[in-house]
Amino acid sequence: MNESIVGAQATAERWSAQELLAWAAREFGEKAALASSFGAEDVVLIDMISGIHAPLAVFTLDTDFLFPETYQLISTIEQKYGITIERLHPTLSPESQAREFGDELWKRQPDLCCQIRKVEPLTERLKASSAWITGIRREQSPTRANARKLEWDTKFGLVKLNPIADWTEAQVWEYIRSHDVPYNPLHERGYPSIGCTHCTRAVLPGEDPRAGRWSGFAKTECGLHVVETAEGPKLVPTHSAGAASR
Repeated sequence: MNESIVGAQATAERWSAQELLAWAAREFGEKAALASSFGAEDVVLIDMISGIHAPLAVFTLDTDFLFPETYQLISTIEQKYGITIERLHPTLSPESQAREFGDELWKRQPDLCCQIRKVEPLTERLKASSAWITGIRREQSPTRANARKLEWDTKFGLVKLNPIADWTEAQVWEYIRSHDVPYNPLHERGYPSIGCTHCTRAVLPGEDPRAGRWSGFAKTECGLHVVETAEGPKLVPTHSAGAASR
């Protein structure tokens, strides 16, 4: 990892989300990009980026299977903030994927479907970036519990920033309401985490917030934030005491 990143990592834990975003803008400019799925956390970050007038790019992985409400939110965000969201599509159209791998791949091999429709487009996009920004929070799931605000991502080989890693869900929604940030109405219908239509359902009372993702499979991540090792999937990075990674 770059020495400046190592030096900033511990300090970054004390920075506010806005301070970290401003630092990213100074350090990386347009080479830093927010990967947005337009969940509650991501719209908060878009609003913050707009507020600090940072030259940070915003892109989304359009799997061709997003909810209509998500597509509408993307348009609303573009209009409100006067920005253009870069939309990344998989190499394979839904029809081509069905011809090559069979119908409804997500029902049989969800990891492969995510690899084709999310991981591969992200991998190509990040080749043009020096840093990527995400909306992951530690309390979202056990696989995200060790996320640092500033990390080195060994999977994609660049700096990864998680500006609201230490936020609670209540803080996210307080920000949305107090700043009048547009959000996906599916959140009010039992969808705390929203992905593709085929692999997302409403969460029942008492269920884990990510139980609605890939329901019926031992899968809670699409593969963007984990790395496969001989021991199995781990959050990028695997932290040790004092380690500066991801």
